[in-house]
Order: sequence, then structure tokens, then C-alpha cells
Amino acid sequence: MKGQDIYIDKTTLKKQEMLTGYNIKIKVNGITVCYDDLGEGNTPIIFIHGFPFNKSSWQPQIDFLKNINRVIAYDIRGYGESTINNEKLSIGLFADDLIEFMNVLQIKKAIVCGLSMGGYILLNAMHRYPSRFTGIILSDTQCIADSPQAKEKRNQTIKQIELHGINNFASTYLQNIFCIDTLNEKNEITEKIKKIILSTSQETIVRTLDALANRHEMCSWLNKISAPALILCGKNDAITPPTQSEFLRNKISNSTFHCIDKAGHLANLEQPEEFNNYLNSFLSSIEKIENEKKLIKIYYNHLYEREQQSPRS
Repeated sequence: MKGQDIYIDKTTLKKQEMLTGYNIKIKVNGITVCYDDLGEGNTPIIFIHGFPFNKSSWQPQIDFLKNINRVIAYDIRGYGESTINNEKLSIGLFADDLIEFMNVLQIKKAIVCGLSMGGYILLNAMHRYPSRFTGIILSDTQCIADSPQAKEKRNQTIKQIELHGINNFASTYLQNIFCIDTLNEKNEITEKIKKIILSTSQETIVRTLDALANRHEMCSWLNKISAPALILCGKNDAITPPTQSEFLRNKISNSTFHCIDKAGHLANLEQPEEFNNYLNSFLSSIEKIENEKKLIKIYYNHLYEREQQSPRS
């Protein structure tokens, strides 16, 4: 079934009635989550946007993959068309939303891609629910918690927003997230992101800044990740520099790292073709691994059946 701006109630959702399309709305953890769900495939790919964006920031990846995979991008609570309640925001809560979102859509396992804050959410969920992930993609993100200095800087940003609104914040933030080439040559992208930021409520931005300031480090358990991991970072990322991605690569044993030239913090938008090529190669490698696992399972099931059928002395 095709759907656009459709609300789904979990109690009536059946596997054969899954909707596809843009701006589908569903109840998750006491809020309404808006998401896009396109294409077909055995293992869905779920995209988690960064702060303070929405699911439309993944459009180049949706367009690239929707003809060969099932791709899902959703608005985090409070962003885009997803609603928010009075519950205190935290990276852990966002991670709980992700898992419940997968539960509601009856997705047992997925490949999940998180950018920046989306990467924080993914690492938090991976830490607590490792069996739910076939593979992970960490883009322009890091595992560290905020230092005291970084916390103070976020708190000062909160005060400035509360005093003056989000217009100055949006303009300053654009200068920090994009590399100089993007700022000079790709006005369409920078204007799109500015509109997204300005469309987000001041309350959501302030509450999320507090959540970011108080997040827990995720570095100490990276060596326990066994799922395949792709790590991508813009070469000119000033928010989460490539050294942070290199640390992730060094700690996650089954990982691959690529640094993308002429890209800042939003490598997926600044250099979408290169970003998508790395995505495609990673997805192909996971598909090969999963197919090999299926063949091995079939082989051993066949051996077991033969053993059960053979006459016993």
C-alpha cells in the first residue's frame, strides 16, 4: 500500500499492510513519528539525522538507494513533523525511540546510519540492543562525551537562544558545519539547511542542546562491537574532526573508514556521490556476508536432516 501524510495506529498494523511512501505518521513511545519508507529489500536501511535537522537531509541517499533497497528516514522527536512531549530529552531516550520505532514497523534487524547526533543515538542503541543491528554506518560523529568546556559552550548557546531566538544561531551554525567550498559554491544546500533549522522550534533546539551536553561517552565499549561498521567523515569537518572518526575505526574491529574531501560536517549533502558510493559498497559487502550465512545455515540444516533420517544401529 502507498501512503502520504498517513497516520498508522500500532494496534491495527499488520505485516501485509505495511505502508510505503513519504510522511507516514505512527505512534512511538507516546509521540507521533513521521517517516519515509521506500523501496524493497530483506534488510532495511534506517537513516537518523543530526542536530538540528530533519529526515529531508537524507534525500540524496533516499533517492540513490530506493530502487535497490528498502530505505527509511525518520524525524527524531521534536524535529520535522515528529511531535514532542514533556519527557526530558536525552540520547538514551532518542535511542529508545529508534528501537520502539523498529518494533512498531516489525523490523527485527536493520542496517542503521547515523550522522552526528544520529551517530550518538546509534551508538547508544547499539550498546544496549546489539542484536538489532546487521551493520552500522557512523557519519561525522564521535564517541566522546562533552568536556566541561564543551558543556559550558552549549550552555552559553542556550542562553543566547533564549535571549535572542534562533536566527543568529542558525547563521553561525551554518558557518561551522559546512566547508568553505560548500559555503562558496553550493548555496542551494546551505539555504535548505538554514530553512530546516529555522523551522525547528526554539524549545526543541534548547532541550536538545541540554541532552547533547549531558550525554554519556560510548568509547569504552567500542571494542565489543562485532557488526560490520562503515565510518565516514568530511575532511574539513570542524564539529567532529576526522581524528574522532579515526579513533572509531581503531576501536571497532570490523570497520572501514573513508575521509571525504571537500566536505565538512554534512558529508552526505556536500559530496553525495562519493558518500553514496561508499554506502553502496558497504551494503553490497553486508549482503554478501548475509548470503554466505544463509548458505551455511542451509548446509548444516541439510546435514542435520540427513543424520535424522539415517538408520540407527
